[in-house]
Amino acid sequence: MCRHLAYLGAPLTLNELLVAPPSGLYRQSWAPRLQQYGTVNVDGFGVGWYAEGDPVPARYRRAGPIWADEGFTDLARVVRSGAVLAAVRSATAGCAAGEAAAAPFAADQWLFSHNGALPGWPDGLAELAALLPPAELLRLTARTDSALLWALALHHLRDGAGLDEALTATVHEAAKHTEGRINLLLTDGTSIAATSWGDTLCYRTGPDSVLVASEPSDDLPGWHHLPDRSLLLADPRGVTVSSLN
Repeated sequence: MCRHLAYLGAPLTLNELLVAPPSGLYRQSWAPRLQQYGTVNVDGFGVGWYAEGDPVPARYRRAGPIWADEGFTDLARVVRSGAVLAAVRSATAGCAAGEAAAAPFAADQWLFSHNGALPGWPDGLAELAALLPPAELLRLTARTDSALLWALALHHLRDGAGLDEALTATVHEAAKHTEGRINLLLTDGTSIAATSWGDTLCYRTGPDSVLVASEPSDDLPGWHHLPDRSLLLADPRGVTVSSLN
């Protein structure tokens, strides 16, 4: 139910990172190789990136498939960044359509994406939503399960939690109320946190770089697949993986 990735390292163009790889996120919009639920990801896409010296990321999001957007093709050719989070969307039944529902979601210095679904949305998740103050519920960026998860994670971040702590708390809160698929991806432009909970997640490191993704973008060596119910915390210096159980 979506594919996503985050990258930290030497600046690359969005084309080099998303389009050029033989099985990159661009191709995963119509031909994912490891996706366990759904077959295509054509219900929107988004890219967020950080410019040097600016902690607040820029975003480009659209409601349609990434391969149908000529503006993105031109943008990807020239935009270069050392910190990127991107996603292609397969919408969950009952969730809103449109650009506002496409990841990455953003606030302050953070970018966030959710790959998965929360069964019971929306009526069956009233108790989960009630964990948020009413004012924060009113500020949901879209009427989707992913936006609810983002609001929960953002609540923890603004309460002082680290990236890994915010995702751990969000996953455990959601898991108490639904048997969902809760693969989350979060960055502040210097570190990446991610969860594998019901779908695939992998990573590859390079010289002073790390790429975290739903699935490998090529068949080159060096990809590591996380076990289900794992938490990843990474930056260009290294990766740590721990259990979410």
